[in-house]
Amino acid sequence: MGHFTSLYSGSSGNCSVVQDESGFLLLDMGKSCRTTLQGMQHLGLEVAKLQGILVTHEHRDHVQGLKVFLKHYPVPVFGQAQTLERLLELELVPPATELVALRENRNYAIGNFGVQSFATSHDVPCCGYRIHTQNGRSMAMATDLGTITPVVDSALQGADLVALEANYDKNCLQMGSYPYPLKRRIMSHQGHLDNEDCAAKVRQLVQEGCKRFALCHLSRENNTPDLARATVEEAILSSGIRPEGDLKIQTQKRDEPSPWMEF
Repeated sequence: MGHFTSLYSGSSGNCSVVQDESGFLLLDMGKSCRTTLQGMQHLGLEVAKLQGILVTHEHRDHVQGLKVFLKHYPVPVFGQAQTLERLLELELVPPATELVALRENRNYAIGNFGVQSFATSHDVPCCGYRIHTQNGRSMAMATDLGTITPVVDSALQGADLVALEANYDKNCLQMGSYPYPLKRRIMSHQGHLDNEDCAAKVRQLVQEGCKRFALCHLSRENNTPDLARATVEEAILSSGIRPEGDLKIQTQKRDEPSPWMEF
């Protein structure tokens, strides 16, 4: 079995964990090294078992803690070539960091995990990840995407667990205090995924057999965990699906580790 959770998840910072019996991977590190280590300690994760860090893109809420962490714990960092180049250019990682560029939709062995990256639609080069455990289980994570492209759709199909962005509620965003250009960016196809689009995708995946969902990267200002979850559940019920007892939909906590999800 594999396990997934996040140390923190939201517009203020993101860091997720995929673990199996052999060790674990981190996906992004958008808060301080101290905050990340505290989250790892809370979950009983030993740094010695960290097999690498997967980076989705260059925005600070995904990479802010890398530089200090890697000075103390030098592990390989994986991501798209353009993203890794930007990390060096912006001095967000130590110069001696082992950076490994992943080509999209190719299989890579990272520790005992199999990893594939796939492009997501954002305003900088950005990717999601599909991760396979030794015993044949798989999960996929897609955040920071304004729309679900055919590439993303394909990457999510058949996964045992899907971690998907539910960044904002349209009404909250439109009625909120953000300036119009920022609202337009968020709602664009290179922005973020709203609750309704997330819910529509989850409904489809439930129909295809997936039963584990983590709702990620919720906006503090334009969403709430209850609203995101209710939107997803309503979409499932309105389609005539009667969820079985083993269906699990979990909103990831903003400032602390979320409960483990088994897949």
